[in-house]
Amino acid sequence: MARLFLFIGSIVMAASVVIGAFGAHGLEGRLSTRMMENYQTGVQYHMIHGLGILAVGLLMTRVGSTGLLSGSGWAFLAGVVLFSGSLYVMALTGMTKLGAITPIGGLAFIVGWVLLGIAALRQL
Repeated sequence: MARLFLFIGSIVMAASVVIGAFGAHGLEGRLSTRMMENYQTGVQYHMIHGLGILAVGLLMTRVGSTGLLSGSGWAFLAGVVLFSGSLYVMALTGMTKLGAITPIGGLAFIVGWVLLGIAALRQL
């Protein structure tokens, strides 16, 4: 499972760089200031939580795969898809109703960090 999360984390990080570069170079002047801020927030959280997924994979190489670590990694991935993904789609399409999904992704991020913290207390 460690290798899976290291792979997923690497792909998530690569995607965050591509999406960030697209935003910086391809969307400049095409989005309103507010939508560009939303897009940039999505990229920032995408990258931070990609690092979180990598951390989960690295911790699994040290302590083995546990339900808490696994849950943390999947929660981070769900957060990237729901939080960052909804911000990207909202910025690119103007569909502001997608903002209702964003907090669910934020909650997934919080769950991921809490599970990682509990895993640290129990395993490390």
